[in-house]
Amino acid sequence: MASIKPSVPKGTRDFSPAEMVKRNYIFDTIKSVFRKYGYQQIETPTMENFDTLMGKYGEEGDRLIFKVLESGEYTSGITNKLIEDYQNTPVESEVKETFLKLAEEFSEQIAYLDNVIISKSDLEIKEDLPWFLKSNLFNTEISSPPQYFFFIKNAFVKYLFNKGDAEKFKPYKNRFRYYLSINNPNERYSEILKGFKFLIKTNSTLERLINFEILIKKSLSPSKLSPNISKKALRYDLTVPFARYVVQHQNEITFPFKRFQVQPVWRADRPQRGRYREFYQCDADVVGSDSLLNEAEFVMIYDEALTKLGLKDFSIKINNRKILSGIAQVINKADNIIDLTVAIDKLDKIGLDGVIKELLEKGFTDADIDKLKPVILLEGNNVEKLASLREALASSEIGLKGCDEIETVFGYIERCPLQTAKLELDITLARGLNYYTGAIFEVKTNEVNMGSIGGGGRYDDLTGMFGLKGLTGAGISFGADRIYDVLEELNLFPADSNQTTKVLICNFDKGGELYALPLLMQLRRNNINAELYPAGAKIKKQMEYANNKNIPYVVVIGADEMQSGLLSFKDMTSGEQEKLTADEIVEKLNR
Repeated sequence: MASIKPSVPKGTRDFSPAEMVKRNYIFDTIKSVFRKYGYQQIETPTMENFDTLMGKYGEEGDRLIFKVLESGEYTSGITNKLIEDYQNTPVESEVKETFLKLAEEFSEQIAYLDNVIISKSDLEIKEDLPWFLKSNLFNTEISSPPQYFFFIKNAFVKYLFNKGDAEKFKPYKNRFRYYLSINNPNERYSEILKGFKFLIKTNSTLERLINFEILIKKSLSPSKLSPNISKKALRYDLTVPFARYVVQHQNEITFPFKRFQVQPVWRADRPQRGRYREFYQCDADVVGSDSLLNEAEFVMIYDEALTKLGLKDFSIKINNRKILSGIAQVINKADNIIDLTVAIDKLDKIGLDGVIKELLEKGFTDADIDKLKPVILLEGNNVEKLASLREALASSEIGLKGCDEIETVFGYIERCPLQTAKLELDITLARGLNYYTGAIFEVKTNEVNMGSIGGGGRYDDLTGMFGLKGLTGAGISFGADRIYDVLEELNLFPADSNQTTKVLICNFDKGGELYALPLLMQLRRNNINAELYPAGAKIKKQMEYANNKNIPYVVVIGADEMQSGLLSFKDMTSGEQEKLTADEIVEKLNR
């Protein structure tokens, strides 16, 4: 059997022990703050039912959902579905009969893919089953057109060769054998077209099938196939599963329900620097309460957690969807709020001129932009910005309500001063507008050139998608991967963050091993991370082991130590060594 080159799927990562210590330091810090504010942890399954996730993220989001192929005899359902789709299609019976046979063949062939997690929603099925099974079926880098129909046509040609008039197709058989031997998808694509030009001239059935191409493509599109071959999907985020959880367990939950969740999510995105297909989200949400105290507490949670992680200069930006709606109202562009907010959200990236250009392209007039400029370019402290906003939004009831809500949050924070964060009203903040209905948050560090490291906001009717109406909520998320990069760049991880064992007991022989066991248990029962080297080895090898694992202390037990009861205790950082009793070692390590 050929050896397999070890690798992980694109967009996923392994984490070393040293990396996991640092990641857990971040997670544990954030979790401790969540708990302090009364949030309870839940977990939801890695997989959700397909219908739970689909349609909740928009067309682009749905495309990025990882689907999980069904196991068992699910392929018969595909045949039935394809047959049903074509029962009333007005085509020649000969073509329909051939297609139905091909549908059955397709169902049998796709059964080979049981228990495979699809890494792209568009299955780029290659032309020949043995070849595409051996190839990377889910390769997202192949740029050739989707191959569904060419696979079907290839199967049809082979059917004709086997069942049809052998003499009639003999001149073209070698050409197709050659085609089947080509592994380059683009060459195969070109070759099959050449072959069919010859076959079309001699076979009217095939010609009619080729003219039937659009309908066949439609029947084998992901939207048609997915419900038949996949009933489950990997979770795309933590919010929709949380909504499902709340509705499913509503009779067991005490409202307002404050929950936090730290789990991985998966997205079939194109991997690139800083963007992965598998990554963790750290979310906190409260549902069943419309109190603005929740928004104020989210600001405090960000402040406390990031301060504990060592950040010294970061901003929490806040805006309100109602303010943005009010701005659109006062310039009579309420129907264009998405175009407006998408443009102004880019102010820090493309500048004012870029924003104006984009707005003009979207149909805004120079008069509209003249009204917008003073609002977009608000200056001053938060109090001054709010005063200017109230003046600009005087004719918009919803805009003034947004100002009231922001002012209430500021009032709570004034009574509970922040430790480190700068709370800033930012009118250009417009994230998640299809989602949020009230406050919007974004957190950025000012010490490192990095995107947002957190965000969230208020949403109404989170659970309405699952039939439980009128349950308002608010939530935030920490970007754990970006926070990791920030702490790494600023060297903010604790000095012992890459160390899990505090002391190593060196072991030279069976007698030393037995002598060391009581000391090992004494150390562990005093909550000191300790390990005993598992086999007799030279002192140099054991010291190298301690250095490689960043173990700061070593206890050496030889014949003299066992006889005297005074053990050699070495500080691996300073190199200092002293003789101590077991109790003294425990006391020293507990200081």
